[in-house]
Amino acid sequence: MVTTVLFDVHRGRCDPQRPQVYADDLSVVRGDGVFETLLVRHGEACNLARHLARFQAGSVRMELPRPVMAAWDETINAAVAAWTLANGDIDGLMRLVYTRGREAGPAGLDAPDRTTALVMIVAVGPGAARARADGVEVCLLDRGYAVDFAARAPWQLIGVKTLSYAANMAALRHAAANGFHDVVYTSSDGQVLEGPRSSVVVLRGRTMRTPPAESGILPGTTVAAIFALGRREGWECADGPLTPDDLRSADSVWLCSSVTIAARITRIDDAVVSFDGSARLHAVQFAELAARAVVGA
Repeated sequence: MVTTVLFDVHRGRCDPQRPQVYADDLSVVRGDGVFETLLVRHGEACNLARHLARFQAGSVRMELPRPVMAAWDETINAAVAAWTLANGDIDGLMRLVYTRGREAGPAGLDAPDRTTALVMIVAVGPGAARARADGVEVCLLDRGYAVDFAARAPWQLIGVKTLSYAANMAALRHAAANGFHDVVYTSSDGQVLEGPRSSVVVLRGRTMRTPPAESGILPGTTVAAIFALGRREGWECADGPLTPDDLRSADSVWLCSSVTIAARITRIDDAVVSFDGSARLHAVQFAELAARAVVGA
């Protein structure tokens, strides 16, 4: 039996079977907070530095009380140690959750002790391993705004990993109801963006491409780790605009995320994405490189 681990950054270890969040917490009534999700494997929180950098940047964008990172570091280390002691080498899914606190007494920028700050680790579900092994079938969905929307409307918090995930979950339910595993968003002006929980990477030979952050996507920590290692090992890695036609004509297309790491797209809408020969070889190399980049980062 797997033991779930839960820590409050302010109060230490908690019982995951008991309530920890007040009914008027602003995460509950307004989705007012940020979160991160990352893999725990072999006693390590994978790719942690990139996740914490994005976590801090998102907190600043949302004008949350500045997180005391020393306290978060200490709590993360304690949670990983407790998970490993209880569960050995079972892969864990860690969530960092940081909210503005209670509506009855919202914290100011100088009051991080009044926030809700949680670190939780649960077992990784079977879907991640299945997606890595078998790939995923995706549908393209219009996100409803152009690639310059984030620059024109910074208050919309495009590119911040907020707790307001209802639209993303609705997109995934729509995909499942229509026989797909996942979604790739497109902009209203026809460019590829990202998945609800993942980044898109296109492979042609030993060249990787991903949509630029300026197109209004969440900066992918997994893609950043993959590109850093890929460049060191001689791959060409670049950000640049992508269209649905680029996906269909690629050697292979991948959804990359912290826990699944890399899942090859096997169908886009009604078109099966097949590959063979050198494309298959490069895909195998990419998947292996992605695993090393995340677990070793």
